[in-house]
Amino acid sequence: MQAQTREETHPVQSLILSLLANHWGVENGALSVDGHPLPDLIARFGSPLYVYSAKTMRGQLKLLRNHVGRDFDVFFSVKANPNPAVLKVFCNEGAGLEIASAGEYVRAVRAGAPADRILFAGPGKTDEELSYVVDGGIGEIHVESLDEIERLSRICDQAKKTVSVAVRVNPDASVQGGAMRMGGGATAFGLDESLLGAAIEQISIASHLSLRGLHIFSGTQILKAETLLAQWNYGVSLARRLIKSGVRIETVDLGGGLGIPYFHNDKPLDLEVVASGARLLREEMRADRHLRSVKLMIEPGRFLAGPSGLYATRVTTVKTSRGECFTVTDGGMHHHLAATGNLGQVIKKDYPVILANRLNDAYDTAQKVVGPLCTPLDTYGRKTILPSPRPGDTVAILQSGAYGLSSSPVGFLNQPMPAEVLVDGQDVTLIRPRGTFEQPVTPMP
Repeated sequence: MQAQTREETHPVQSLILSLLANHWGVENGALSVDGHPLPDLIARFGSPLYVYSAKTMRGQLKLLRNHVGRDFDVFFSVKANPNPAVLKVFCNEGAGLEIASAGEYVRAVRAGAPADRILFAGPGKTDEELSYVVDGGIGEIHVESLDEIERLSRICDQAKKTVSVAVRVNPDASVQGGAMRMGGGATAFGLDESLLGAAIEQISIASHLSLRGLHIFSGTQILKAETLLAQWNYGVSLARRLIKSGVRIETVDLGGGLGIPYFHNDKPLDLEVVASGARLLREEMRADRHLRSVKLMIEPGRFLAGPSGLYATRVTTVKTSRGECFTVTDGGMHHHLAATGNLGQVIKKDYPVILANRLNDAYDTAQKVVGPLCTPLDTYGRKTILPSPRPGDTVAILQSGAYGLSSSPVGFLNQPMPAEVLVDGQDVTLIRPRGTFEQPVTPMP
């Protein structure tokens, strides 16, 4: 991207320049992934293409640990990116895994996660899923309804296995926050706080259930440190109240929700404020005999994986309609639904989009960037500023390592799925093959 003065730099470009400086390289005017030019990767693996950097994943995990301290046990949220090769990167760094389905459990085991380092949350667990993880072994199951407690108790009795459980609590509205709220009001997630006593009583009389902890998670894509810390403090205060009343609590899962900047007006989560709040929280816990031995857990997903990935797609044609420029590419919402604003976003905004093979050219042309599908929803650049595009150019969407391919309607119009590639130093590994016209959708490893 051609250098400009601060006064000339467009807000979108400011975010892109920051992301390029922090996570990517530039070689001969083209984006590179840890020394591997993106054009070379596309020539080798085809377009469209997902590329992930193991170095960035490890960097994000280290960054988080350095700020919250080792007292916070980190579990990667598998839903963010369930490819076993990605999971293995985090497992090898000592992180646990948080799953939301038996399918994710299979990928977690394949990635090498020990059973006691896997947490299972989710409001709609089936009997088949519960039986599967009980038989295979699981660290904690986070129960989210009185009915689930009854069903899990019956399954454990039949299997003659005792399982540790935590109760996911739908907290008071005062701690809700984030781009997508998952607690604090009427919700499918967790048990209302008013039902917590009934849940604990039900678990206490179950022969093969052992109450281990609490789970608080009220929102996702949180960029305000104060909101995140309010959620954490609320979870710990709730644990304190229960312990003082005689309930044994060993763990508090404070949820995930740590956000990353996607749009030009997003400010990154202030990790210095998070660090200060986390340090104060642990100091207070050490000074409180009721909380001294309680273990804290967090389960970020997008914060760890999001910055590590990009989605690359090739320009097939450029056209003008009624004075407006349209850049048409061979990839779109069927591979990256979130980037088109169709994954729960109320207001559709553009992800950071670059012309990855022409970073040194002037970014001075406003256009719409669209995919190949027969729907106007397949638009991921609405007022995108790029160099004047040409067929064969490579468009890359940054911040795409989380909630990308696995969150998208990959079967729509039978377009072949993109390959997924993991770059780890000198090693470039195909971690999911590209689809074909005969078999568009390739299975998860």
